Amino acid sequence: MNGHDDIEKADTGSWSLTHKAMKQTLLLLLIATLVLPLIARGQSTISTPPTPAVESEDVPLEGEEIAVLTDAPNVPPPITRKHPTNVKVELEITEVVKRMADGVDYTFWTFGGSVPGKFIRVRQNDVVDFTLKNHPSSKMPHNIDLHAVTGPGGGAKATFTAPGHQTNFSFKALNPGLFIYHCATAPVGMHIANGMYGLILVEPKEGMAKVDKEFYVVQGDFYTSGKYGEPGLQGFNMEKALEENPDYVVFNGAVGSTTGEKALKASVGETVRLYVGNGGPNLVSSFHVIGEIFDRVYQEGGSRFQENVQTTLVPAGGSTICELKLDTNGDFILVDHSIFRAFNKGALAILNADGEGDLMVFSGQKKDEVYLPEGSAIQTIPNDSKSAAVATNLAERITAGQAIYDRNCAACHMPTGTGVPAAFPPLANSDYLNADVDRAIDTVLNGLQGEVTVNGNKFNSVMPTLGLDDESVANVLTYVYSKWENSGKEVTPEQVAKVRAAKK
Repeated sequence: MNGHDDIEKADTGSWSLTHKAMKQTLLLLLIATLVLPLIARGQSTISTPPTPAVESEDVPLEGEEIAVLTDAPNVPPPITRKHPTNVKVELEITEVVKRMADGVDYTFWTFGGSVPGKFIRVRQNDVVDFTLKNHPSSKMPHNIDLHAVTGPGGGAKATFTAPGHQTNFSFKALNPGLFIYHCATAPVGMHIANGMYGLILVEPKEGMAKVDKEFYVVQGDFYTSGKYGEPGLQGFNMEKALEENPDYVVFNGAVGSTTGEKALKASVGETVRLYVGNGGPNLVSSFHVIGEIFDRVYQEGGSRFQENVQTTLVPAGGSTICELKLDTNGDFILVDHSIFRAFNKGALAILNADGEGDLMVFSGQKKDEVYLPEGSAIQTIPNDSKSAAVATNLAERITAGQAIYDRNCAACHMPTGTGVPAAFPPLANSDYLNADVDRAIDTVLNGLQGEVTVNGNKFNSVMPTLGLDDESVANVLTYVYSKWENSGKEVTPEQVAKVRAAKK
């Protein structure tokens, strides 16, 4: 035993060397066994990103141009020049009252008169001569922080601008990508929450791949003195903003800003590029297009992309570039997939693809059959809103009713009252609705289950109880009766109260 100990002590150095050699040998065998065959088949597991060509920093600027600036959802044309230049950008700040939703106004603080602000497009290594103008009618000083800027405050410190003044600075667009810009004047959150943000695209020097259509979409969360849909001019509510509890979450500054006649337009077979931003100030967006898959997503507006993406996160104060090819026709719905924001707070837009559909890609409904499992029952949607303001005339009742309809009914019966075939009956020119006002009141008060026939078509879906007070029921039914070739009847809270009492 002692002799063995002596051998170990004597051979310590040689044993250490031998053990190290054995480890190296095993590593080489592992490489030879696993990695080399993959390389031989062109399937290396090690992927080294290509190093982009670097344009020399001393490339002289050629010429001068004035930047084309556009309002959402439009995008300036792609840059075709192959050299950097001096680009002049002038942006005017205005504080303006504009529509937030039907019947709801808000005083927005804007870069260029709209929310989001103007889209700015430049090329990598351009030198941007930037002038910020604050309209004399503004009540607040403002500035601008462009995330594309390398320098203190992103330009904020250099552009603190009082009403009736203008400031100027310049920067070199060193890094390609899609970047947010926003106001950074204290209180910063309040300025952003009032709509002061937009996007600046710095194209890489080699340019961008050609697509058929480009659109500009920015999400923002708004905090108003009244609840969602409460009519009139709404003010900013700091307490809600601090609690991060917005009344509105919208694309391009308003509910319905890119729906209906203002929907994004493209055609089957076209490739669409969406420049998506999130002004915040608080919420992260889960951006998704219902019925489409993004072919490429340049996450957070950077240079690398991921393929075949369903939903992508867009941070507050961030951006992303999404590309997709339209393989069939129809309406594709852009949403924040934190889904109550889409259908209850306004984060919804439409991309309409015209042209011939491909039935192999999407067949549409092929069959509709009755299925009646046990246990179905009318559901109740709780409504914790305060009693509606009392309408004093027919016009006020219709206006209040439209806000209630948009909030509670439009998702199923559609904004134009057309309903959904075989699912939700139409309210437009509805024989069922116009035949019996008390029945209509009872339906809104207590929900409806079972088969009904509307305009000659059978429907067997469930309408939940909405939990509306008498004033709200009267208003929403008066609105529906006033629209879409219906009878024009006015429903009063007294009628609603009578029907409610009869059910007790």
